Amino acid sequence: MDADTRYVWQQAGWPGLRYDPVRVGESLARARRAQGVVEGKLAVLGFEQRLELAAEAWSQEALATAAIEGERLDLAAVRSSVARRLGVGQQDGPNAPRNVEGLLDSMDDAVVRSGEDLTHERLYAWQAALFPTGYSGMTQIRVGGYREHAEPMQIVSGRVGREQVHYEAPSSDRVSEEMALLLAWFNASVEPDALVRAALAHLWFETIHPFEDGNGRVGRVLVDLVLARDSGEASRLFRTSQRLLDRRTDYYGQLERAQHGGLDVTDWVCWFVEQMQAACDAASQVIDDTLVKARFWLDHHDKVLNERQRKVINLLLNAGPGGFDGGMSTKKYESIAGTSRATASRELLELEMFGMLEQVGAGRSTRYYVKLPGWVPEAPAK
Repeated sequence: MDADTRYVWQQAGWPGLRYDPVRVGESLARARRAQGVVEGKLAVLGFEQRLELAAEAWSQEALATAAIEGERLDLAAVRSSVARRLGVGQQDGPNAPRNVEGLLDSMDDAVVRSGEDLTHERLYAWQAALFPTGYSGMTQIRVGGYREHAEPMQIVSGRVGREQVHYEAPSSDRVSEEMALLLAWFNASVEPDALVRAALAHLWFETIHPFEDGNGRVGRVLVDLVLARDSGEASRLFRTSQRLLDRRTDYYGQLERAQHGGLDVTDWVCWFVEQMQAACDAASQVIDDTLVKARFWLDHHDKVLNERQRKVINLLLNAGPGGFDGGMSTKKYESIAGTSRATASRELLELEMFGMLEQVGAGRSTRYYVKLPGWVPEAPAK
């Protein structure tokens, strides 16, 4: 954002920004319909099913918000930590590193304490949890407080010596004052719609860039808090960070354009709300898949399966109709189940006899697919 525009922000306060309510309203109506569909589908699920969906969504969100910043987390460690927190699923997996536990702590705090005011100290805690050693990589940084260094805070890309500066944040001596304005606006909840409030709060926070590091992750936790105030625990299902990761280049581009533009942020708000719609559509599909799996097991509740067979069936169900490349072969079953070729062949034939799998092809081309409408491909013509 250029100096003149930033000056107007500071003098006018956040209400000085504006957006076209007609354009935003059209995007908002679509997003709210998609959100309503998700909440309606959740209502027909049992408590345990909702909890399992929330655990997986939370795990994937943690991976996504870290991946946006170029950090890769261990999925098994994240899943086991989330499972222990929610009391569901496999809780005996590997322990997560302290910084990962800190990220999960911040995300959990945003949802569980969503009704409480947002304060400087709460933001400090979120950021400090991400850097328990006080270091970001090999660099010591200020944690648990806003940045204080004299050097400009710049968002850059490119290799050393040929960096491209995308944005320069307000100087450190302005941060406390600007964050006070943000928190006053945020806690007053003057913007009536939560999705628009999330868009504005995220843009404003990222524009101030108050911390030496961790601004992106904290800014997305801020979005989590807004959504939790609006939808409660159901907000865990809205994988917003996953959607932003999928559109990372566009995400950064939209933020940069809004930060360098004038006071009209209609484009940013519309784009953000549209990503929320897409996230809700994806969550709706996940629930549909869960209902299909639940119905499948209900239809086959009388079948006696061993642990290997149940593992393979669940793997195929989790992959979806087109997710397991090439279907299940005897060789794949042997590898996944850790058994002999003869046992693999016999157990697959048994699953076919039970009506749980359907065979396609013959000989070495034999493959098995879950016997559900639309899940079994047609056999190739002879």
